[in-house]
Order: sequence, then C-alpha cells, then structure tokens
Amino acid sequence: MIPFKEDFKPSPQYKPYLFITTFVSILVASGFTLGAIVFPFLLTGLFPIAIAGFAFILLIIAVFVFIWMQRYYNSIVYHLNDTEMTWKRGVWFKKTGIVPYNRITNIDISQGPVMRIFKISNLQIQTAGNSGGKAGSEISIIGMEDAEPLRAFIMDFVRGTAPVTAVTGGNETAGVSVASSSVSASDMAQLISEVAAIRKLLEEQNK
Repeated sequence: MIPFKEDFKPSPQYKPYLFITTFVSILVASGFTLGAIVFPFLLTGLFPIAIAGFAFILLIIAVFVFIWMQRYYNSIVYHLNDTEMTWKRGVWFKKTGIVPYNRITNIDISQGPVMRIFKISNLQIQTAGNSGGKAGSEISIIGMEDAEPLRAFIMDFVRGTAPVTAVTGGNETAGVSVASSSVSASDMAQLISEVAAIRKLLEEQNK
C-alpha cells in the first residue's frame, strides 16, 4: 500500500543492511589503525592478548554502529501530499527538505548487491537544477521494499503538474506566457488588417 498524506519510513530490512554496510566501512577505514594496535602483540608472541584486544575493539565498534543505526533509522521520515514531498533525516546533523512535484524530472531506482539480498532499493529523485538548467539528485528515498509502485505513484503527480522554473519559482514561466499572449494578439491584429484590405479591394472591383 502506497503511503499518502502520512509519514512513512524505510523498510525494516534497511536496518540490518545499514548496520552491515556501516560496520564494514568503519573496519575498512580504520584497518591500518587496528593493525598498528594488534601487530605489536603478535611480535611479542602474545597472540591470545592480540586476539582478545582485536575482539574487544570489534565489539566496541559493533555497539557504536548498532546504537547509531537505530537512531539514524528513527530519524528518517518521508511524507507525500497533493503538491510536494518532504523528508528529514540525521542524527548529529539534521537535514530536512521539500521537493514540489513540478520540479521533479525523473526518478531512478538503484539496487546494489547487498541491497538485493535484503530485497530493498533506493529511489533517486532527479530535480531541475538551480542554475544553468542542470539536473541534480535532490533527494533519495532509501531502503524501500516496493520501490516500483512508489515511483509510479509519484510520477503520476509529476505528469499531472505543470512545470515551474526552479530558479524563480514560476515567474519566468509566467513571463513566457505573457510574451506568447502578446505575440498572438499582434498576429491576430495583422490578420484582421489584411482581411479588411482584401475585402475593400473586392468591393472596389465589384463596383
């Protein structure tokens, strides 16, 4: 069921995925440091102490990641209404955003190999750029179990909404409309003038 006009969150399957990817990322990033701590014990022949120290460090990292993962998951909130979608997330640095449907240009679905195991995907929402007409990814709806129906649901709103220039919030679009209307009026006046001239010429020939 597509959530509409109510807050929704990523799939619960996103939590183990987030834990694994974050834990592995920290291990890779701190691999040199961990090796520098454990290696001296191996040189002195204190292998059991080295293993115990390494396991203790892994436990500390795992506890930290688990607590952070829970808080980060709880901070993620999405909301869809008739005209826009809103989002917020973050543990230490809070981020919020509003994306009107008339600024969305495309929605891509991405799924990595680990995500495929947990049967979740991310929706990368592309929006009109703030300058130079360049497109950019303004928001990602992460960890969704049924990504395709949600994408179709949002795109229905996008197709039913008139586009608005992202820079001016609609002023440029309004300016284009006014200019188009003035050109149309000028063409119409010229057409009427030509028809009147032709009519006058025909009346003179019939006399």
